[in-house]
Amino acid sequence: MDNAKMGLIVLVVLGHTWALLPSDGPAGHLYDFVYLWHMPAFVFLSGYLSRGFSYRPDRLWQLVTTLLVPYVLFEGALAWFRLHVGGERLEYLWTDPHFPMWYLLALVVWRLAVPLLRPLGSGAVVLALAICLASGFLDGEWTRWMDLPRILGFLPFFVLGTMLTPERMEWLRGRTPALLGVATFGLIGVLAVNLQHWAGTGYLYYRPFTLMDDTTATALVTRLLVVGVGLAGTFAWLAVVPRVGGWFTRMGAATMIVYLFHGFAVKGLEYGGFREWSADHVGLSLVVGTTLGLAIALGLAAPPVRRVLTHVADPFGVAQRKVREAVVLTAVVHEQENGTAPTAEHAAEAVRAGR
Repeated sequence: MDNAKMGLIVLVVLGHTWALLPSDGPAGHLYDFVYLWHMPAFVFLSGYLSRGFSYRPDRLWQLVTTLLVPYVLFEGALAWFRLHVGGERLEYLWTDPHFPMWYLLALVVWRLAVPLLRPLGSGAVVLALAICLASGFLDGEWTRWMDLPRILGFLPFFVLGTMLTPERMEWLRGRTPALLGVATFGLIGVLAVNLQHWAGTGYLYYRPFTLMDDTTATALVTRLLVVGVGLAGTFAWLAVVPRVGGWFTRMGAATMIVYLFHGFAVKGLEYGGFREWSADHVGLSLVVGTTLGLAIALGLAAPPVRRVLTHVADPFGVAQRKVREAVVLTAVVHEQENGTAPTAEHAAEAVRAGR
């Protein structure tokens, strides 16, 4: 699972880096190929990891500390960076998520929906798909609020992820699924090269249909096709991603760090003139952009960097761990002063007391 997560966050960074390259060159086709399935897969895995969510107070508090607090902090910090470093003009701070903070709010909405959808069983998938299609009809300035069309558009992938069991996930580790996955990616590659003939890049962002310049019927069918391709790519990725452990696997625990901080690096490239340079060096820019994207993702996920940035990305979690460590240390010292050796049970009891 960590390999799949880390691979997807690397693709997120690469996708945002490739967006700075000329879209009419090879980078455009590569961008479309990745965007046809990597965000659906990312959302699907988020659903799989959220399948046990409930309205317990500790789980709700976790939403606040791990998603809403980082959203407020990083939405503000990135807006400041874009205003004062990039000279951009921004509106609707915090109510209209800016690049790339929308996903944090989406996770809050999706997780809150899990206990409501769980009793519906497979009917939840039908409902989620209906909501996905209906969200295409949302129109007007108010739809910018919380990036609602995109949150609702990706809902089917999250719901399907909550329904995947570890046993079904294990089936994807076989040789046959892996071969099917390779073939699926080959087909998606063909679809990506010809994307403008059957969809268009705008459909990959799950935007309102009024922005697509298509008839309503065409827009509905196209969205269904895009959802189907995204789901096929999701299972293909889970089937082909390597399971071996190693340094890359360990980096999988840093996906949130990479997500929160990579926007500053990508925007820094843009402000430094990388987009303009790329327009004059189409072939070379793809190599350089890919190298820089990989360096950003892997650099942010490197253990020394991750340990430092965690204090900013998850201040509540860091503080909670410090409190637990202090409680355990106090319990150990107390045991030693009383002349008894601390036991594992006592240590566990101390940790629970520090929560």
